[in-house]
Amino acid sequence: MTNKKKVAIIGSGNIGTDLMMKVIENARHVEMGAMVGIDPDSDGLARAAELGIPTTSDGVEGLVALPNFDEIDIVFDATSAQAHEHHIEVLSPHGKRLIDLTPAAVGPYVVPSVNLEDHLDAPVVNMVTCGGQATIPVVAAVSQVVPVAYAEIVASIASKSAGPGTRANIDEFTETTAGAIEQLGGARRGKAVIILNPAEPPLMMRDTVYTLVQAPDLDTQEQIRLSVEKMVDDVSAYVPGYRLKQKVQITEIADSSPVHTLLADGEEAVPTHQVSVFLEVEGAADYLPAYAGNLDIMTSAGLQVAERIAARAADQEAQA
Repeated sequence: MTNKKKVAIIGSGNIGTDLMMKVIENARHVEMGAMVGIDPDSDGLARAAELGIPTTSDGVEGLVALPNFDEIDIVFDATSAQAHEHHIEVLSPHGKRLIDLTPAAVGPYVVPSVNLEDHLDAPVVNMVTCGGQATIPVVAAVSQVVPVAYAEIVASIASKSAGPGTRANIDEFTETTAGAIEQLGGARRGKAVIILNPAEPPLMMRDTVYTLVQAPDLDTQEQIRLSVEKMVDDVSAYVPGYRLKQKVQITEIADSSPVHTLLADGEEAVPTHQVSVFLEVEGAADYLPAYAGNLDIMTSAGLQVAERIAARAADQEAQA
């Protein structure tokens, strides 16, 4: 008899299907309890059915109606920001834990390498965005050494890896990621940009992080580099394809540069240096090919949270 916690995934598109494959192949503390969609012909539902996983194409209402619904402890939402609010409304009375993979920004932000332990009791946690999962750890790493006056991230993903849900949430992506750069990353002001790259063959996910800081001496600059490198190692522990593309670059800001236009209102300290970090995220190819690192980092982060919630619950039950 297994003591794994059962999870349901709402959303049978690219993200949901990739997450399902990770749960099946990699999870130690959770297992699939249901796959939920709204398109009865979706590949995700078909794969789940072939694997003997309970399925429904009637959305969240269909999930509640499944015979094994009471056995499910954790629900992943891999749909859209707009749909997530309805899912909370339906599922909250049933006491299910929700891990939100949409940029709805409902509930506290969680990036495992930054604050995995902080919100394990929250009924709903938000996994920010794929770009946020890739870049916020870097901003946080710089913030651990010096205050970050401004942080800007550019996430470039293969157009083929962006499904309808991702495309419908572009505005929410930029707003949610920018907010999390400030709240979790520690930047006084944050900005996020996403690019859907149409190149053929598709290119892997690339992320660029720019931060403006005061780092006038070489010792401080070296501390920043070491902090970023350690954080990259921490993220790659659960996203093996996550890596630096080149060494961290720290360059002096020219006196003539109008950096004041980027700073938050009331910011008095004038940054002296720009820290530039260039990242690549290669997917594990659990569902889409390796170019879809944006799926991989999001689903890996979500699974990391579910595994930690389930492991802690199992420890508490054992001690009771």
